Parts: sequence; structure tokens; C-alpha cells
Amino acid sequence: MPNLARKLRLTDYFTLAWGTMVGVGWLVVMDDWLLRGGALGALLGFAIGGALLFPIGWVYGRFVAAMPDAAGEIAYTAAAFSRPVSFATGWMMMLAYFVVCPWEAVAVGRIAGYIVPALDSIEIYRIAGRPVYLPHLIIGLGLTALLTTLNYRGIRLSATFQNWTAFGTLALFIVFIALGASNGSPQNFPPLFTHAPLVSFLLMIQIVPYFMTGFESVSKAAEESTPEFRSQSFLKAIWMAILVGILFYTIVIAAVAFAAPWHNLTGEKFMTAVAFQHAVGSPWIVNVILAAALLSLFKCFNGNFVAASRLLFALGRRSLIDSRAGQIHPQHQTPSIAVLCIGLATAACMLLGDAILVPITEVGSVACAIGWAATCAAYISMGRSRTLPGQPDLSAIEWTVATFGLLVAVAMMLMKVVPAIPGHFSAYEWLALGIWIALGAIGRRRPKADQV
Repeated sequence: MPNLARKLRLTDYFTLAWGTMVGVGWLVVMDDWLLRGGALGALLGFAIGGALLFPIGWVYGRFVAAMPDAAGEIAYTAAAFSRPVSFATGWMMMLAYFVVCPWEAVAVGRIAGYIVPALDSIEIYRIAGRPVYLPHLIIGLGLTALLTTLNYRGIRLSATFQNWTAFGTLALFIVFIALGASNGSPQNFPPLFTHAPLVSFLLMIQIVPYFMTGFESVSKAAEESTPEFRSQSFLKAIWMAILVGILFYTIVIAAVAFAAPWHNLTGEKFMTAVAFQHAVGSPWIVNVILAAALLSLFKCFNGNFVAASRLLFALGRRSLIDSRAGQIHPQHQTPSIAVLCIGLATAACMLLGDAILVPITEVGSVACAIGWAATCAAYISMGRSRTLPGQPDLSAIEWTVATFGLLVAVAMMLMKVVPAIPGHFSAYEWLALGIWIALGAIGRRRPKADQV
């Protein structure tokens, strides 16, 4: 049996993790963030919510060093719990990655339509009252085909694409933030909160898991590191991604609120771009922002495509679903069947258009929180039974960090499913989650012993 190609370095893992985490939410749904929390509430939501993820990142770093398996959460929970728990964790985590792919495929059409208004034409149908335009579909399907081809032909091609788009995004980000900050005013910040401070903070921190999901994608590519790669570097890549992700989100929120009176711009299509245009007084800054957004979209789409395809591959390799999904291409050394499946499913889901954007954010938050909680629980369970590879005993500090990570993940999950908490799931989110669970129940393969 061929193995996955081993070609990834520390830089590749950082751009995979950070690139998977940061997409175009900072451009496409900035108005939703600020309406949820206000300028200060949104900023605190990402700052505190992101910082709370460091313990979870630590658990992942320890696990991936000890168990470098593309299965990620599937492998960790399989070592501690039952086969159904392992499958359920992997299936939910795959949702967290997969839903981003059609999200980005839809978003690229919206951005293209903003750049070239003529593309907002040839409406072919509507979903939830939102139009779906033929040019948007063509652009989204074209990008999906490109990334499917890159990932089919080799991880090195995918990683090189990821590096260029990630560092290109950071370079353009520095440019437009510096220009916007030099022309704004602190008087633009109010209102600091759109609801009571605690409610504003809760409404924001509920969606942080979705927009910070990605640091753990490092574990899905663990089998593809270069032979000389040091296992300790996995944790470095994860923590670097979380830190840079926090800085990116908090800086862009602060910059938008500083650049213009944001509460007057929430009805705009891309209020981030409009705010900077107000600050600079010239439309050319919008081109810089849109270029950064496109690069960011490409890398986020690609990173989540990598992670989702590896999880699907791992489910197939472990015969948790049809084993054909676990095949490796003999020449390219990629999970070719899994890559094609993710590409086709992305193309199908993006036909839902703009209506999927905000509901996907909500469902993705719960899905990744479930995966994080299961991973931390597996680490604690294996620590208690002394079955962690290379870690016979856990210190008091290690117990505390892992337990805190579990509590954070569980709290993030409960904030979306408990009806008494503001911002809980609506009927549409429950429907989407139910459909995914049903698909998993249909696709799951059971060993013969389970069928008796």
C-alpha cells in the first residue's frame, strides 16, 4: 500500500493552520460581528475566545507529536473510547472543515460581483429570498475545480499555493491597516456594545470557534511531514497559528471601528472595504482590501479542503465508511478518492448560494467544539489509564491544562445549543445539523460483530 507523500515543513504547517483559520469572514460578515457585539464586544470576543483556545491547542500539539496520524480526532478518540464515539467525533469534525469549502466557493462570487458589478446578473433561482447568479456559480465552481486538481496532484503543490496566498494576505493586510489607521478617529468606536456587555460578549464568543477553527488542521497532515521534521514543531505551528489568528481578527475589527462610524455602515455589502474607503477618501484602498480578501479566501478554502479530505480519507482507511475513500493514488501519493468526493460535495452545496453563509457559521461552531471536547476528553482518559504514547504520567499542570481545555470546548458547545442562552440555534441550524447526523448514520459502516 502506498503512503502519503512526506513533503511538509514547519512553514507549511503554519500556513496550513493559520490559512485554514482565517478566511474572508472579516470582509463578508463584519457587519454581523459588529451588530452582535459592538466594537469592543466583537474585539473582546475574539481576543478572549481565541486565548481560551491555547490549552486546546496544547492538547492537540501533544497528541499529534505522540500519534502522527491523518485521522486526527478519530485516532485520538479511538485510542480512548469506543468505535462509535470515534466515528461520531470524526464525522462532526469533518463537518467543521467541509462546510467552509462551499462557504468560500459562494463568497468568491460575492467578492467578484463587488469588483465587477456586471457579474451580479443572470439570476437563475432564489433560496431563502436570496438570488443565485449564474456568473457567481461559474466562478465558484471554477475555483473548486482548481483546488480539487491541486490537491489531487500532490500535497507539495497544495502547500506551495498555501504559502504564497497566506503570506500575500499578511502583506496586503499590513498595507491597508496602516493606511486606514492613519486616517481614522477614536470617536468612531461607539457604540462599544450593541446589547448589555455580557450579552454582546456571549453573542460574539459563540461564533469564535467557527472563525478560529483551523489550528488543529495540523494533525490531519501529520503523516505528510518531511522525514527530518521534529515532532515538537507541531505544537509550535499550532500556537503560532492561534496567536497570529487572534492578532489578525482583533486588529481588523479595531481598524474598521476606528476608520469610520461603523454603525452607519452595517447595511453596506462589504462594510470593511467601505469603512476604509471612508477613512482614506479614495476607492483604490478597496482594491487592496479585495485583493487581500481573495488571497485569504483561496488559502482558507485550500486549507479546509486539505483537512476535510484527510478526515474523509481516514474514515475510509479505518473502514468507518466505504473503504474506497481510504485509497491513496499510487503516483501522486494523495488521498485521491477523498479529494474528489470533497470537491464534488462542495460543488453541490454551493448551489445553495448566499443563504448558507450565516447558518453555516453557527453549525460549524458547534461541530468543531464537539471535536475539541472529545480530543481533550481522550487525552484526559488516556492520561488516567497511562496509555499515552511516550507519556506514562501527567503532571498536575498537564492535568489542569487538559481539563481547562475540555471545559472551554464544552462551554462553547453549550452556548449554541442551550435555548436559554441568547444566540442559540434556530430551526435552520438544527435542521442542517440533523441532516449531517443522518448522512453519517447512513454512511457509517459497522463491523460484523455490531450487526448481530
